[in-house]
Amino acid sequence: MSNLMMEATTILPILKKKLAFLSGGKDRRSGLILTIPLCSDQTSMEELSATLDYLLSIPSEKCKARGFTVIVDGRRSQWNIVKTVVLMLQNVIPAEVSLVCVVKPDEFWDKKVTHFCFWKEKDRLGFEVILVSANKLTRYIEPCQLTDDFGGSLDYNHSDWLSKRLVFEKFTKESTSLLDELSIINEADKSSSLDKDKYGSLDCHLLPSFDPETVLQTGHELLSELQQRRFNGSEGGGGGPGGPAWCPMEEELLAQPQVMKLLDSLREQYTRYQELCRQRSKRNQLEDIHTKVMQVVTWLQGPGSELLKSHQAIGDSIRAAQALQQKHEEIESQHSEWFAVYVELNQQIAALLNAGEEEEVLELKSLQQQLSDVCYRQAAQLETRQNVLQAAHGFHSTTQELSQQLDGLLGVLCADVAPADGAAIQQNLKMLEEKLQIVETGLTSLRQKGALLMEQMCGPPWPAEESDGSAEDQQGNVQQIQAIIDEMQMRKQRCEDMVDVRRLKMLQMVQLFKCEEDALQSVEWLSELLDALLKTHVRLGDDAQETRTMLDKHRKFVDVAQSTYDYGRQLLQATVVLCQSLRCTTRSSGDTLPRLNRVWKQFTVSSDERQHRLELALDFHSAAETVLQEVCVEATALDEVDSSGKTLLDRLTLPVIFPDGSEHFFGSPSETAMAAEGVRERLLLVEERRLQLQAAGLAYRGDGDDEEEEEEEEEDGEGREGGGGAGLLKGQDCKLDVIGEELNERDEAEEEEDEELLRDTQDC
Repeated sequence: MSNLMMEATTILPILKKKLAFLSGGKDRRSGLILTIPLCSDQTSMEELSATLDYLLSIPSEKCKARGFTVIVDGRRSQWNIVKTVVLMLQNVIPAEVSLVCVVKPDEFWDKKVTHFCFWKEKDRLGFEVILVSANKLTRYIEPCQLTDDFGGSLDYNHSDWLSKRLVFEKFTKESTSLLDELSIINEADKSSSLDKDKYGSLDCHLLPSFDPETVLQTGHELLSELQQRRFNGSEGGGGGPGGPAWCPMEEELLAQPQVMKLLDSLREQYTRYQELCRQRSKRNQLEDIHTKVMQVVTWLQGPGSELLKSHQAIGDSIRAAQALQQKHEEIESQHSEWFAVYVELNQQIAALLNAGEEEEVLELKSLQQQLSDVCYRQAAQLETRQNVLQAAHGFHSTTQELSQQLDGLLGVLCADVAPADGAAIQQNLKMLEEKLQIVETGLTSLRQKGALLMEQMCGPPWPAEESDGSAEDQQGNVQQIQAIIDEMQMRKQRCEDMVDVRRLKMLQMVQLFKCEEDALQSVEWLSELLDALLKTHVRLGDDAQETRTMLDKHRKFVDVAQSTYDYGRQLLQATVVLCQSLRCTTRSSGDTLPRLNRVWKQFTVSSDERQHRLELALDFHSAAETVLQEVCVEATALDEVDSSGKTLLDRLTLPVIFPDGSEHFFGSPSETAMAAEGVRERLLLVEERRLQLQAAGLAYRGDGDDEEEEEEEEEDGEGREGGGGAGLLKGQDCKLDVIGEELNERDEAEEEEDEELLRDTQDC
């Protein structure tokens, strides 16, 4: 066996054939299991020998000392090939083999011959050879240490193992070569004792053959796989449930420390190499930075400062302020180019400060401080100048806008307005208030912008020694700004006084239109009440209780109408007062009062008639319920009920006569007929009661009564003459006369008031 470490790439086609492999399994003595899977094809002994040489170069000497258990799978091969392979093991690995297990086929070999042959050669071979079938191989080796070809549970993927082995060898080769090259570069630099002034003399073409980053990345990936026990896993183990997918041989655990050692050495040399390159680059950067810093500082302190000193005016109008802003933008554009250089230099200096030496740090901080001071002072001057110009432009713009707003408000106040209705007045008043509010907001904004501008102008944009003569100019600008603000305040105050006068007049006109509209509305409401009274108030009730309830509702209904009428008259009186105050003529008060009085008189006549009918119905139902409920009823009482019912029926047929002579009826004829039908039904019940009493002899006492009874009958007759139907009619007529007299008196008083109110309206 060769002692030299072989490379898989040299015999890669042979290794791909899987003539032999180390599955990672171990026998009961912890020796590695070497498997030789023979096939029916003729096996090349040279290739098998090369494969065994490579595989046996992987384990350590300590592992080899424990011996190998070789499994020769002859199930698909001939006996003479198996025998040749077993004999070849004597030459290839004589001292490492402990046991050779020949897996035989079930039916083919002559057991006596084969057994005798191996037994005969035992002493000469130096290891034990046994013939065993595949299902009995577990007597010598645990199932978890056997691959699935022999009924075990150990997973082994030859292609995966070979690919990872190639990666390992490639990394080992490249990292070793790279370490040698980096060591030469670093040692050469160390031996030459380069100081800071000689950093630039390092040979830029002295570069390693391999990319260190790539080699390091490959090593880290390989180490990660080894640590995850995917390529070089832990000792023992199997591929059973819950175990790793594939547990390789113990000897390959040596690859993990070898990879770690190579990575550590490579990182150390690469770090030194990077430091050399960094030092050389840093010195070049430092010199370049110093040159650029001086260029920026020289321009900002020279031409840049002169540009700003030559432009200090703020202008006296929007156009002048805009021209100054445009010029300032040109100056800022020139500064921006140098500020961009400053930003780039500051970033470079910050990067060098993080990794610089003490001496370099002091130099870099000095450059950075000088550059920052100059740039920040210049930037502050530019910003101050820009703020002043923006504030001046905003002040002039607000002044112009406020002046236009005051002119517009004054134009509205000088124009005489004649609104058509209250809505137009409200709209006009709202517009006036909005314009005044806009002016107030504009004046407030003008004060704020003026204060801001004066505050910015009072702070000089340059140091005191560089601001000669600027204080007087700024003071003159401040006085001009204050004068403009005072003038705008006076103009706004004059407009505000005129707005107060116009507002008062408009509010009175709104109130006038509102009174006129409400007065017309009261007429409409009263007309609706009259219409509802005539069309819907028809029923008289089916009994005394219902009629009494309807009578109460009618009185409340009349109270509502009275309130509406009184409200309309009050509104008309207020209209007259407002017209006198505004010295204007009203549009609707002249004809509203006659309409209100006409509707009210019509309602009064109709409501009185409705009340009279309800009172008649109440008397009728009360008398009828009395005679129907009492046991003994006199004939006179029955006659009175008949008389009052007929009077009520006659009343229902009469129309309501308005003051203008027009006639109106309550409800439709069908509704009137329904109301009369209820009265007739009650009269029929009274008539039935009369017949019942006559049949029982209770209504009349007969001819055989004594004189006292005749006297009582005479008294009753007199009472009937005085309190019967005729008496009831007479009483009702008297009540109507009293109501008529009251109405006439009230009409006369209202007519006098109406005439006076109408005269006032006409005067307006």
